[in-house]
Amino acid sequence: MWTQIGYHSDRARASFADNDALSFNDHPDRLNLHQQWFWLEKVAEAPCCGMDWGFRMDLMYGTDAAKTQSFGNPGGTWDFANGWDNGGGYGWALPQLYGELAWGDWSVKAGHFYTLIGYEVVTAPDNFFYSHALTMFNSEPFTHTGALATYGGFEDVEVYAGWTLGWDTGFDQYGDGSSFLGGFSTSLTDDIAFTYIATAGDFGSRSRGGNGINAPKGTGYSHSLVFDVALSDNLNYVLQSDYVGIDNDTRTIGANDQIGVNQYLFYTMSDCVAVGSRIEWWKTDGFSYQEMTFGLNYKPHANLVIRPEVRYDWTASDAAATNLAGGAFTADQYNEWKFGIDAILNY
Repeated sequence: MWTQIGYHSDRARASFADNDALSFNDHPDRLNLHQQWFWLEKVAEAPCCGMDWGFRMDLMYGTDAAKTQSFGNPGGTWDFANGWDNGGGYGWALPQLYGELAWGDWSVKAGHFYTLIGYEVVTAPDNFFYSHALTMFNSEPFTHTGALATYGGFEDVEVYAGWTLGWDTGFDQYGDGSSFLGGFSTSLTDDIAFTYIATAGDFGSRSRGGNGINAPKGTGYSHSLVFDVALSDNLNYVLQSDYVGIDNDTRTIGANDQIGVNQYLFYTMSDCVAVGSRIEWWKTDGFSYQEMTFGLNYKPHANLVIRPEVRYDWTASDAAATNLAGGAFTADQYNEWKFGIDAILNY
């Protein structure tokens, strides 16, 4: 389990109103309980010539719940628009519930599980920064429902392949949502790791541009490329690029021609202190946005990390600011510095 509490001086883009659920960190100028996380797990560990089974369930309460629910579902199903929100931006989410079988070099899990796409993740202890990249929130699914196989029998290569009910679904299907999820991860050298993960097909709500279950749908493809490079014993560089493309002849789907390029640099100063930076360019339907974040991780105890950061979001275009804000907005209004700090206690 863990508890994450935090404060941020302004809303993270692309949020423009309190509690609008258009980004993480959309509750400014107050102390938030972002994640109170509970999980139960049995790991599937197959013996040399046998089979084993496992499962995992994750339950979360906090201000991050609304962004972690199965919002790719029709409303009123699983944990989405189904009485799990408690007001004031708080609520519950059940982002994982799956069973798993493992035998030899194979494992297969079926149920509701986190995506493989991307570098940043929903679970706070697994990220360096308090805030999230625009690319992560807007160009990646968070969860899937379906089945996913993993094969680790190749040297330095792990292969993934599966089928899902589109993006961000929880034991339900939006329209005809049905898509592939898969890819591979490998060690290119002793110091360079590379991961390619893709989704392809009908993404469900995302393939309809959020315009309703009967809206014209498009066929989608997305991928995430991640290079993780150890420059030295203490210095680590990560390059990530995401792409999303959804074809639709009626051209009624917006926000689905997207590309993002994120660069991270981390320096470990000691067992207790590390510093990092993130520089991002994200483009959606012809509009470009940038952000840069500088942060520190301080661990006064093995189970506690404190993460202060400063972040600057900017765009050069009033039209781009208006596009993301959903109304009249200027670049000067969009461009801003913000400060944030959180603490994560594992126990």
